[in-house]
Amino acid sequence: MRSNFEKELHELHDNFGRMGRLVSENIGRAVKSFIDHDKQQAQYVIDTDPSINGIEVDLEKKSFEMIALQQPVTTDLRNIVTIMKASSDLERMADHAVSIAKATIKVKGEARVYGIEDEIAHTADLVIQLVIDALEAYRVQDDQWAREISKQDILIDKQAKKINAHIISEMKKDPDTILGNTYYMLVTSYLERIGDYATNICEWVVYLKTGKLIELNNHVKHDSQDN
Repeated sequence: MRSNFEKELHELHDNFGRMGRLVSENIGRAVKSFIDHDKQQAQYVIDTDPSINGIEVDLEKKSFEMIALQQPVTTDLRNIVTIMKASSDLERMADHAVSIAKATIKVKGEARVYGIEDEIAHTADLVIQLVIDALEAYRVQDDQWAREISKQDILIDKQAKKINAHIISEMKKDPDTILGNTYYMLVTSYLERIGDYATNICEWVVYLKTGKLIELNNHVKHDSQDN
């Protein structure tokens, strides 16, 4: 029974890792499609999202089955709960990647502001690295590293504020860029939210190792909500 449980748990971890790789790849594709105005690449992100959703559904179903049939306790139960919760965060990241892809299709042909696009691309690099690092911290189950990784989200939030200020300035200077800039603002908000969900995964790594539910970068989130 124990060896069978460990095999099933190992498969859960592997499938979560596969889902994580697909999500981080689609985030990268979505942003690149937006910057390049590549509708074909954007459509690929939209078309592959159901398979990501399918993995998340399978993970949740298998997790519930293991809890019901195996009745795991302590560390084993935390492992399963962490996968369920973190896969839900990954699914939301994938949804935001789809939103970026849809923005790509809608924005094509609008006036472009290349300086803002460069800033969005730089912020996307930070976000994707945060996602990759958070998933690696989960893989090696390093809660101290997860705490450090989560601090990257502070920089992402600062970058988002900087971009939004630039967007507003461009809107005032040139009304022809208003529609395109609106999409820039949306994409920036999607990237910021992806960073928040990656931070959530770091929080689940801490829970996995310590059994404590904490909120990383709590003061930053509250500051952004209050402003």
